[in-house]
Amino acid sequence: MVERVYLDWNASAPLRPEAREAMIAAMDVVGNPSSVHAEGRAAKAIVERARRQVAAALGADGSDVVFVSGATEAAALAMAGRGLRTAPVEHEAVAAWGDGSLAVAPSGAVAVDDPAASAVQVANSETGVVQRLPEGVAVSDWTQGFGKLPLAFDWSGNQMALVSSHKIGGPKGVGALVLRRGLEVEAHIRGGGQEMGRRSGTENVAAIAGFGAAAEAAARDLAEGAWDGVAQLRTFLETGLEGADSPTILVGKESPRLPNTLCLVTPGWRGETQVMALDLAGFAVSAGSACSSGKVRASAVLGAMGYGPGEADCAIRVSLGPGVTERQAERFVDTFRRLRSRRRT
Repeated sequence: MVERVYLDWNASAPLRPEAREAMIAAMDVVGNPSSVHAEGRAAKAIVERARRQVAAALGADGSDVVFVSGATEAAALAMAGRGLRTAPVEHEAVAAWGDGSLAVAPSGAVAVDDPAASAVQVANSETGVVQRLPEGVAVSDWTQGFGKLPLAFDWSGNQMALVSSHKIGGPKGVGALVLRRGLEVEAHIRGGGQEMGRRSGTENVAAIAGFGAAAEAAARDLAEGAWDGVAQLRTFLETGLEGADSPTILVGKESPRLPNTLCLVTPGWRGETQVMALDLAGFAVSAGSACSSGKVRASAVLGAMGYGPGEADCAIRVSLGPGVTERQAERFVDTFRRLRSRRRT
């Protein structure tokens, strides 16, 4: 039986044991967090503990953390009706609310001339390219940078930030909008006025508990240098995949990037075909971001960076995590080179 190797951490990280334990414990708490009796207060305490954990991990102790269903909902809550400027390299959840007018350099860097009227990501999910954010950006997508990069919201100058639990090893279906204390957004889900009036509906106590535990563990991993080893493994992969006779382009290699992300373009070998061939060989990778990988079209991100359709539709993303071993990385290099060579003969 072929050993499965998971190399799609940017799509969703494996569930952390700390998150699983917190969720199981929270499921035994019967109360509604909006109820004032003892059982309700116990549920509310779980939610507020998780809020503190997420805030501490984000360096947002002086800001508000609003729990939502994920970064997609957070983007809608932060951006709807504001007419913010965006770049075509933004995730679709952000791009849906922006105008796509910000210029993108071949390096992947976004030019921001009016931060207060712009939404700009911290890091790109497909290429891993990290942006140098100017002071005062209205909205920033921190989804991929959270847990991998040293970030501090209270010091960033951002007005609002989006994060998602499952990117850091928490459960799927929960995330947060972080905003400067005193800054208001109009609720789109109305009703009971939960989450400081910004998002009504009974909180998903178990998922929120898992998110908080995952955030605390992710901050600890970052402080202990877990992603430094991942960056070394990514360099090992790049060295093994490139060479004088290699047709594969390593997108963004000269730019600041996430420590775990490789975007590989092999002209003439469609990304979807690569994903299927590698899947059969035991490797989980993706073509584009997880939210668009099932759609057969060239990457808008690579198109914005100047790659033509013949290159942009031949890209795959390999994203690592602390659980990937050097032996697994070696096997991936051998397998990818073998499959690539077979395509050329």
